[in-house]
Amino acid sequence: MNSEFNIAVHCLTLLSLKEERMANSEEIAKSVCTHPARIRKVLGLLRKQGYVTTKEGVGGGYLLNPGTEKVTLGDLYRLLARGSLKPSWCSGGEELPCEVASNIEGIMDQIYSGGEAALERYLDGITLKDVIKQIEEAGSAANPT
Repeated sequence: MNSEFNIAVHCLTLLSLKEERMANSEEIAKSVCTHPARIRKVLGLLRKQGYVTTKEGVGGGYLLNPGTEKVTLGDLYRLLARGSLKPSWCSGGEELPCEVASNIEGIMDQIYSGGEAALERYLDGITLKDVIKQIEEAGSAANPT
């Protein structure tokens, strides 16, 4: 799994919980604990998909678009992390005389593809609204009145 997926979920959740639903990249970066340039990169992709818009100038920042709470984590995973379950290197090689070495890469590809499909199905069942609700519940449990 790559960190852009986690950053996207964090950013969208943060924007949804802000009363004005807007924040700049520096503000968001403090919450995510990363550099504002990474935030701008991820939010740029989210903007292209219609999840956020930007407001230019003084007091500007990123705004959560209406309906974004309905996006699933599966949607975000496919946008930012699809294929990240499989490592970039696999042992063996088709040209090798060893039975294991010559077949392991194809077998592992099938295994990772199955795992990726299962992960996507699982994440398709979780909306951003579900994450927001869990954050709110965790905050209420930590700060009882």
